[in-house]
Amino acid sequence: MALKSKHNVEPMFSMSSMTDIIFLLLVFFMLTSSFITPSGLPVNLPTSKSSTVELQKVSVTITKELDYYVNDKKVSRALLEGELKSKLTDKEGVVVLHIDSSVPTEHLVHVADIATRLEAKVSIATKPK
Repeated sequence: MALKSKHNVEPMFSMSSMTDIIFLLLVFFMLTSSFITPSGLPVNLPTSKSSTVELQKVSVTITKELDYYVNDKKVSRALLEGELKSKLTDKEGVVVLHIDSSVPTEHLVHVADIATRLEAKVSIATKPK
């Protein structure tokens, strides 16, 4: 006598719902993550109480040895304007200044003046207090 059950349970596991959950988590973390690209140069930034987040297009770094870097590429002070002009091609250019706290203000003003003449917004990077 051959007895068979009416309901056969298959031992297969469906992974489709698991991949949906993983995809949703991936999208969530991509949307909530920070899009700030930190400067790779060691600079002692000044501190401030208030801060805003700017999407960094062009980064200008001035070290305490008064070396100028545009997007981690070392540039002399005389060639700084030409390098910024080549990097700022669109009208909505943003220049983020990473300046060591021991650098005299005249260097900050020099870079800000160049960026203003090129019709770019200027933002100074600081550490939160």
